[in-house]
Amino acid sequence: MPRCRKWLVLVLSLLLLTPAIGVSLEVDAPPPPKGYVCMRARAPIVIDGKLDDSAWAEAPWTDDFQDIEGDRKPRPRFRTRAKMLWDDRFFYIAAELEEPHVWASLTKHDSVIFHDNDFEIFIDPDGDNQEYYELEINAINTEWDLFLKKAYRNGGPAINEWEIPGLKTATQINGTINDPADRDTSWTVEFAIPWNVLAEFAHRPSPPKNGDQWRVNFSRVEWKHLVEGKTYKKEPSTREDNWVWSPQGAIDMHRPERWGFVQFSTEPPGKARYTPDPANPVRDRLMAIYHAQTAYHGKHQTWAATLEALGLEAEPGLPGTLRPQIKRTSSGFEASIVMDGRSAQVWTIREDSRISRSDR
Repeated sequence: MPRCRKWLVLVLSLLLLTPAIGVSLEVDAPPPPKGYVCMRARAPIVIDGKLDDSAWAEAPWTDDFQDIEGDRKPRPRFRTRAKMLWDDRFFYIAAELEEPHVWASLTKHDSVIFHDNDFEIFIDPDGDNQEYYELEINAINTEWDLFLKKAYRNGGPAINEWEIPGLKTATQINGTINDPADRDTSWTVEFAIPWNVLAEFAHRPSPPKNGDQWRVNFSRVEWKHLVEGKTYKKEPSTREDNWVWSPQGAIDMHRPERWGFVQFSTEPPGKARYTPDPANPVRDRLMAIYHAQTAYHGKHQTWAATLEALGLEAEPGLPGTLRPQIKRTSSGFEASIVMDGRSAQVWTIREDSRISRSDR
């Protein structure tokens, strides 16, 4: 969401004020991202926004959405939850948004949809924090699709010209639209996103294979409003609420490392079990090094070459891993951690926050 730029500036400013010495990898360790088993659809899905197809009855709901910052903030005023399914052609997503007053004003494709109340999808197929997709929709089915080469913190940019040929979307309003005289119940939305479009920057099989996990998150933007005559008006000087499936820990959806894990399954309903990513603690450790490096660079205009320079030399190791290693590169730095196992893996992060994995 482009609105996150001002918040990123604030976050980076705070990082620049953080002393380079004594930065801890363990402070405010984030909770694990949410996980979801996405089953194959066993019956056709008609994209009409109603969620009454038999296939949806077999798909579990996600956990109810939380505030984007997590448990440190109050629970959302209205319930939001989502479902997912897939087949050989599409990644299906449905959502239910409790809403006593359904309103929307934007009708032009690729408008900045979060200026209305909206529902948003974020997809990073290979989980490298880069080359990811964003899709936003309001209650009257106006959508905005865009692609980001990198997160805004790393320079973006957002490519609004990117489109999703073959995308199917629909909304259903359980009440009346733009009528403050009555009280509504909710609005629901369905998406069918073609795998052949997601394959463009997936760098992995699309459609996925059984057991594959993709990084996905959902966000709901909700504006407090006033009623003036027969119309809705946003409360002045009041920022929007951001409610999400997997909390980000900050008012910033463009932290792909905090998105949830969607595990695709060909097993019958109820048979597959979600398997948490064993490398997630390593990802968190690398992101902590990345943030410490960002602060160090802001203070010294160069990148640290050692953990000692970052004040991280005394940090305890992660089970099953070797001590993190850092080296300067022509473009910045690389930090790596080796995970031992049947086949050792090397996880690496760069100055642009790209995380990658290779076999040792």
